[in-house]
Amino acid sequence: MAPLPDGLVRNEDGVVRCAWGGANQLDYRAYHDAEWGIPVTDDVRLFEKLCLEGFQAGLSWLTILRKREAFRRAFAGFRFEEIAGYGTREVQRLLADSSIVRHRGKIESTIGNARRALDLVEEQGSLARYVWGFEPDPSSRPARPSYGWLIATAQTDASRALAKDLKRRGWSFVGPTTVYAFMQAMGLVDDHLHGCDARARVEAARDALTRP
Repeated sequence: MAPLPDGLVRNEDGVVRCAWGGANQLDYRAYHDAEWGIPVTDDVRLFEKLCLEGFQAGLSWLTILRKREAFRRAFAGFRFEEIAGYGTREVQRLLADSSIVRHRGKIESTIGNARRALDLVEEQGSLARYVWGFEPDPSSRPARPSYGWLIATAQTDASRALAKDLKRRGWSFVGPTTVYAFMQAMGLVDDHLHGCDARARVEAARDALTRP
């Protein structure tokens, strides 16, 4: 069997995956295969991912992924209409919750961002409509991104533009690198490598998507 290109692995189940998604942790494999890159237009899931990417800062995504259900329980399923009403009592509750990342700045950021999300929905109609307005033009990206290009690309013009606009609107923990990870995960770009079995599924989902 011919060796795979850089950045790809073939696991014992015969599936070819991006190397990060083919790691031994089954959590990563399931996330890579079924979620990462599939386009999302649900406001709650988009808000959740922006928040969790902020919580990841300084940590691994695997740590956050394994705590995701706990985060959902702690933050009302990331329903930002509800989180926007949180006050001191809820902050103290969250700081005492050992099942999540107990970082005051990130907790308070989630609450503040929920309020800003309400503002965006009032202005734009939905968070999805706003976010997908920053989907990059395909011509601004390589037609077949290489492993080297992906490794070297932690942020893009599109992620810098979205991060800048979010910060202008009062959002926090939304730097351009965090925002690019969000864009990759939520399907605004497809960064599965060519040859990865998930890439065709993601491309089909993106082709079928009705943009908000």
